[in-house]
Amino acid sequence: MLREKYKTINSEIIYSNPYWEYRLDKYIMPSGRDGFYHYVQSRGATLVVPLTASGKLVCTVQHRYLNQKLSIEFPGGGIKEGLLPIENAREELKEETGYEAQSLEKIGEYNPFNGVTNEICSIFVAKDLQQGTQILEESEEIHIIELTQKEFVDKIRTNEIWDGMTLAAWSLFSANYLKGGL
Repeated sequence: MLREKYKTINSEIIYSNPYWEYRLDKYIMPSGRDGFYHYVQSRGATLVVPLTASGKLVCTVQHRYLNQKLSIEFPGGGIKEGLLPIENAREELKEETGYEAQSLEKIGEYNPFNGVTNEICSIFVAKDLQQGTQILEESEEIHIIELTQKEFVDKIRTNEIWDGMTLAAWSLFSANYLKGGL
């Protein structure tokens, strides 16, 4: 049987930025003793699987600071204040790839690291794409590539695609769109 919920005694913001807060909670454990929990409080994130008319996947290629290597990913990012997930998905797609989608369908959501953050990442498939111009932030340098679904899977197998959020989005996309494999 599952235990009762933990009771929060107090919560302190250690640091915040436009996308999340780093928090420290004091709570009562099921044993009755006090515990401390460090975590990231988030408004959530969105990831977009852009699908061209020919069935190719539009991906971003960018250098990731923490791992000091290039990463092939689906476009996405933290939900900006005041936006709904679908609005954020549209903005991230436009900013990172330049594409605008006439069709945007939510196919699922997940928590990328439930022991560290409460973030819920919403996954969308974008279709009927219209090419425009990227609107990158100062800290971003993003190149765009288009991959067939087979090329995408091959890059997963060779660890060229290693981003966890992209892998989770691919899993949801595969479960919803692929019939009988590649």
